[in-house]
Amino acid sequence: MGSVRRGWGFTKPQPLHGGLKPIAGKRLSGRVQQRHVKGRPRSPRNKLTLHRKIKGHLKSEHRFAIYLGLKRGWSESRIAREIGFSQSSVSREIKRNSNSQGEYVWKTADDKSKTRKHGLKGNHRKPPELWWRVEQMLVVDDLSPGQIAGVLRKEGIRICKQTIYNHVHDDKSGKQAQHLPHKLKYTRRARKAERVTKATNIANRTSIHDRPAEADGTRFGDWEMDTIVDSYGRAILTLTERSTNFIIMERLPHGRKAEPTAQAVVRLLFPYRDTVKTITTDNGCEFAAHLDITEGLSPKNGDKITVYFTDSYSSWQKGAIENANKLIRRHIPKKANFNDFSDRRIHNIQKKLNMRPREKIDFDTPKRRFFANFD
Repeated sequence: MGSVRRGWGFTKPQPLHGGLKPIAGKRLSGRVQQRHVKGRPRSPRNKLTLHRKIKGHLKSEHRFAIYLGLKRGWSESRIAREIGFSQSSVSREIKRNSNSQGEYVWKTADDKSKTRKHGLKGNHRKPPELWWRVEQMLVVDDLSPGQIAGVLRKEGIRICKQTIYNHVHDDKSGKQAQHLPHKLKYTRRARKAERVTKATNIANRTSIHDRPAEADGTRFGDWEMDTIVDSYGRAILTLTERSTNFIIMERLPHGRKAEPTAQAVVRLLFPYRDTVKTITTDNGCEFAAHLDITEGLSPKNGDKITVYFTDSYSSWQKGAIENANKLIRRHIPKKANFNDFSDRRIHNIQKKLNMRPREKIDFDTPKRRFFANFD
């Protein structure tokens, strides 16, 4: 009589010397053979209930099935069994491609997946509509490549700022490069040893070294102020709230005269006087009437709002307003005549900068963050 080995069959019994002749069929997997060896064979019932996993990536029809399953209240494991994918794949798909409200919509999920596919390794070519949007954000909205990458990242689109820089440099016309925040690369200079200086042009000044430690730029209500001037002595007052980067700017009709400047500061900050805690500035002569600012903004029965002054030649001690002035100079160059800029145009520049996403506040806008403190 013939002999039968597990996993093999014969068309008919054959003698041993005739050799084994397998019939067409599947050989048991190594996993089943191993279980049999251990004495734990898989039952026929279990074999019938196994779901075969699909190899590959989720497609549109799979995402639609996930969407319907969630609407019916199915668990992730049940959805995974129905579409033939692992539960981890379904869970990852729901987390990755849900909208900002946490809701999974199959069409939105499918669009996000297709857009993200262009950012994967080996798919370096970005779709034309993405580059069109990048160029609009660069030229029209005046966003830097880092800010563009951050805004798109919040929408689920992966693109690094260096890729955007490369795209700008590949533009032979040079039009896009004109909108970069820095035309040249700057080398950070070593900071000099800190030394306390006392300016003699401002009476009763309070040094920045006496400013409370809480005024570190993280709490709301700490302001910095400065002025920008043109070649004819005309000036624009600039103020910024440190924690939100919110900017206020206004032309000074009397130039850098101290008393009119103090009056302008009080008028601009008066609507927010209940939240103002400190003001920091440099030793410019236009801020010599700082006591008028303190008197005009301080509540009658509350703490006084003190104006603190930085050390001489230490602009880094008021870095927030220096960065704000740098952004303003992109719209009002140093060689510009301020008479060419109407009050309405200056206000529109302020409005545009306050709608500019900032990396410091998780690519939110200064306007939204600032007024959120008054809700």
